[in-house]
Amino acid sequence: MNQNFPDESGWGAWLDRRLKPLFRSPDIIEAADYPTWRHHFMHRRLGLGLWLALIAYSTFSISQLNNLLFYPQQFRIEWLITQIVVEVGLIVGVVLLRSAIGRRRPELIFLLLSWLVTLSPQIRGTLLGISQPAIVEWPLTFFSQATLVPVLWPLHLISQLGVLVYYFGSRIIFNLDVRFPADWMTQDFLVLYFFWICVICNLSVYLYDRLARSEFQSRRALERAYEQVKIEQERSETLLLNILPHPIAERLKQDRTTIADSFTHSGVLFADIVGFTELAGKFDPSQLVHLLNGIFSEFDALADRHNLEKIKTIGDAYMVVSGLPLPQDDYAEAIADMALDMQHALRDFNIKTNQDFKIRIGIATGPVIAGVIGLKKFIYDLWGDTVNIASRMESHGIADEIQVTEDTYEVLKDSYRFERRGAITIKGKGEMTTYLLKGKR
Repeated sequence: MNQNFPDESGWGAWLDRRLKPLFRSPDIIEAADYPTWRHHFMHRRLGLGLWLALIAYSTFSISQLNNLLFYPQQFRIEWLITQIVVEVGLIVGVVLLRSAIGRRRPELIFLLLSWLVTLSPQIRGTLLGISQPAIVEWPLTFFSQATLVPVLWPLHLISQLGVLVYYFGSRIIFNLDVRFPADWMTQDFLVLYFFWICVICNLSVYLYDRLARSEFQSRRALERAYEQVKIEQERSETLLLNILPHPIAERLKQDRTTIADSFTHSGVLFADIVGFTELAGKFDPSQLVHLLNGIFSEFDALADRHNLEKIKTIGDAYMVVSGLPLPQDDYAEAIADMALDMQHALRDFNIKTNQDFKIRIGIATGPVIAGVIGLKKFIYDLWGDTVNIASRMESHGIADEIQVTEDTYEVLKDSYRFERRGAITIKGKGEMTTYLLKGKR
């Protein structure tokens, strides 16, 4: 089967694909305002009108050639010449429509198309010394224009008045012999006939123009509302992702049931500003919040850099975790690097702000349970012995030091430098051997 042509069942779709670009209106979103949209709409529809007129006149020319070959008594050479002149003019109109002039002033092409079709037979009659109203050609042109280009009714009125002015003016100026298409037709009938044709055409164009303007404005309002909804949705999405990890947020949007996952390998870090409660009395509330926000913003940036998940802040305490919600092989290294960078960041912050903040950090590695519980003001939180031990590592730690468990030390000892602190008593766990993380090897 030839793939260039559709099968019988697909002719409708094939024809629709080829004609749709000619009939479709310009995209409303692309137009800044209704006059701009109307301008593009007229330009597109004029292209369709010119081609339809050219095809129609070609059929009339073929009919005259057929008369010349087979019915010589019905052949009219003056008709054929007129038709050829109109066809040439339509081709010129197609070319002009694609030029800068046509794109800028399609109204001129509209008048060219209108008067080329309606006045060519009248000019032919003037040259022959007669004046005959075209009760078929004029209404057909006016109704076609109102159908194909139903905007700017004053332009339609100008094109119609131009035809009538030429008809009556040429009769008076050149004292032409008047011929009506039928014996029963009178001057009064002709005037009323074209008066009501023009009224109907212009009224239909006016009503369509108003409807198109209203639809344009409604569509633009709808687009603006949609854009606003989209902005609000993105803002809500951003806020949600600032509260929950992206995978958890997606799961929560799809299913509001309790989310709880177990992770075998994770690293939990607690950090606390040493003596912050005592320092708080030295600052006014706004200055205090500003300083704390500056410190924690630095920590947030570090968490993103190391691909860690910030869990929460409680007062001057900061909690971050590695290895979840997506498991990672270097969870221990990532949490250790985070702790070291937090120390460096706080030192830099003290230099910039002329402060003397100190930080105490505790780290534990091992299994945890992570999830979201509750219905209101939920957060992504952690549970398990590893979380409790990490909290104890911080609370029983030393200022400006990073205290880790023995399990964490065993995982990291080949790549990082440690100082053995020894056994300390941990509430609920008894004595535990801990180490102080000093840096990378």
